[in-house]
Amino acid sequence: MATSPCSSSGVSSSSSSGFSIDTGLEIKTKSVEQTLIPLVSQITTLINHKEKPKKSEKTLQAIQRVGHAVNQAVGRFVAVGETIANENRELKEEMGFACSEARRAGETIAQLTDMNISERPDPDGCTTIFTDKIGVVKAARLLLSSVTKVLVLADRIVVKQIIASRNKVLATMEHLEKVSSFQEFVQIFSQFGIEMVEFAHLTGDRQNDLKNEKKRASMAAARAVLEKCTMMLLTASKTCLRHPDCESARFNKEGVFQRMRLALEQVVEIVTDSRPNGECEIVPISIYTGIKEFKNKIEGLRDNLYYLSKENVSTMLEVILEHTEDFTDSAYTSHENREHILELSNQAKKELEQLVSVWMQAQAQKTKDIMEDLELAILKMCQCITELKRELHNAATVLAADLLKHHTEHMVLKALKIAGTEGNLEAVAEYTCKLTEQKEQLVETCRLLRHVSGTEPLEITCIHAEDTFHVSGPQIVSAAETLALHPTSKIAKENLDVFCEAWESQLNDMSVLLREINDVFEGRRGEKRAYLSLPRPGATTTGLIDQGIFLITLNIFYHQRGLKKHQTKHNSNLKTLKPVKLDVEEQGKIAKLGLEVRLLSSDVDSEAEKWEDQENEVVRNGQSMSSMAYTMYLFTRGEGLLKTTQDLFHQAEVFATAGLKFSSVLHAFSNQLEDDDKPLLLLEIEKLIPLSQQLQITARTPVQGKTATFTKVDTCIQKSKAMMIIVLQVLPICWKLQRKCKTGNGCFQSSPSWRENCLQNITNEDSMEGRTVEAFGVKSLEHHVANLTFLESK
Repeated sequence: MATSPCSSSGVSSSSSSGFSIDTGLEIKTKSVEQTLIPLVSQITTLINHKEKPKKSEKTLQAIQRVGHAVNQAVGRFVAVGETIANENRELKEEMGFACSEARRAGETIAQLTDMNISERPDPDGCTTIFTDKIGVVKAARLLLSSVTKVLVLADRIVVKQIIASRNKVLATMEHLEKVSSFQEFVQIFSQFGIEMVEFAHLTGDRQNDLKNEKKRASMAAARAVLEKCTMMLLTASKTCLRHPDCESARFNKEGVFQRMRLALEQVVEIVTDSRPNGECEIVPISIYTGIKEFKNKIEGLRDNLYYLSKENVSTMLEVILEHTEDFTDSAYTSHENREHILELSNQAKKELEQLVSVWMQAQAQKTKDIMEDLELAILKMCQCITELKRELHNAATVLAADLLKHHTEHMVLKALKIAGTEGNLEAVAEYTCKLTEQKEQLVETCRLLRHVSGTEPLEITCIHAEDTFHVSGPQIVSAAETLALHPTSKIAKENLDVFCEAWESQLNDMSVLLREINDVFEGRRGEKRAYLSLPRPGATTTGLIDQGIFLITLNIFYHQRGLKKHQTKHNSNLKTLKPVKLDVEEQGKIAKLGLEVRLLSSDVDSEAEKWEDQENEVVRNGQSMSSMAYTMYLFTRGEGLLKTTQDLFHQAEVFATAGLKFSSVLHAFSNQLEDDDKPLLLLEIEKLIPLSQQLQITARTPVQGKTATFTKVDTCIQKSKAMMIIVLQVLPICWKLQRKCKTGNGCFQSSPSWRENCLQNITNEDSMEGRTVEAFGVKSLEHHVANLTFLESK
């Protein structure tokens, strides 16, 4: 049996039985797709069971049970769908029809699988059954099609929620833009903050659920703009209210509102798959994409000499070489890089001429010698274009790395702040020119990075970074001018600080982006090791059809719509969690701290990749802690599976336990070292143990109230960050000591092996650690299910 449950255009399945389903509906989200997979699997299994007329009594009973389970599950599923239809009049007719079809299909399947087992069996103990195979296939097609329609219609409600939330935010923004008093502003901004948090949660869930990587990246970019601009809007508006006649303050404020409106519009375009006036989105082609397509076309000549023309191939290379002018014409490309790019471009032209010549000969006469010449020409062409790609990648990434290193201290921003505080307009103008030059360098660098990014999502991120630097530069200048005109204004100073912090944050994001581009180029791209203290949605599904459809489907409805009234008996006894919501300033602080954890996590991963033995206890534990830290970073962005502060505290507790375990592993490693090599490693271990214990105590200490909760969140992430710094310092130390041992310089003593020692230490801690993890696992599952059902955090 071969199944292909889902496709980009719809859901389909095929098997050796000839069963084939195609709903014709585009599945845009992972949650809908994952809901349909168990249904497709069970129906396909059911149909394949009918290929042999003779069946044992046990098989017949199994078929009956599956058919009956399908019908029951469909009934429960339809009941939820009908409730949704009653609550949403605009979908009532379509949803009602789809539910009716699903119910009819379920009943049909139950009837067709209801076999009379009491019939006289054949001598071999089997019963010959002649069933309506065509009827079953037809009913299965109808069932899958109707269930998919119900899910897609329910998904439209999620989109409707996002649009409604966007409209509320826009309406409140209009009020904010027109306020003329501080008292009125404070009242409206408080409402605006609540609406933005709701919008952030809705769009965060949608971002995680989107199948299309490009759309996920676009959503992430839009949400990043809204996240950073919320704080800017607060300070820019306050500055404008305090200094209503200041032109630069008004320009500063208008720029923030405009960016937020564009980002809100971008979110709606993503979730609705539409653009204003039906325009098509035009994204410039990158060199990486052009080279990839060009190589595929050239290599395709091995199989078919006639499937493209020489004019087509020549045009493709011309486009690629035109794009290389972005590098050769750039004032920031080094002379050496420029010369290499030009040389490789000329070589590529010559190699293509040679390839076309041999290609034309091969079309005229397919002799063995000609085909060997063609193969050689293809290899040389591909090699040349690959070398060109490598040179372009080197030019862009070296430029970006140098630029980021040069601006690490943020000297221009510091000088602007000082000049503004002193009221020195001349100095502000001087440093404005330097910031403008820095902005142009960064914009140009982002444009070059986009060409070599390697994936569409990273291309989108490069474009976002380019736009951010382009817009943020003038906004910082206007904020600095406002402060220079009003040097004693605390609000104007706070406003400039916020815009400078946003600039610094974008530089940090660019640093992460550069690492990811290098990872893709070097083939290291991939998901982090799966470590989740919370269970994955649907991970406990047994595959039975009543669980497959019913529970997973309700998971979608509850998770995305928060239908409290449709609480099931499976979670009716769970206590409702009411996590504390942080205000805008607190979220900004936590987000900045989370980014620092993300950078440390990325650095730890880079260090771990240096190890040849990826199963080494030290590197495995380091990577595990990196993955846990990454989940905390996602929490600070409103993403991932940690939905509430309580989830974060449980994650921190497990992270602390992992820190203690890592200390044990490092101790075992140090016991095998010569005395001269121990002190530095033991010093770091002595730091890690108390930090882990402090984090464990903090995570377990109950708190009440908003301030106490925020303090606990801040402390947990701060402690986790400090532990990650130690992990980052320890990994290269252990790596060097291990290499020293391998080179024969001697570093290990002849005592029992490190792995044996490590295992002994871990065994000694099993009883205590096992109880902690077990207790945590139960609590996490309870909280997770409660969150999926009630969604108080939304």
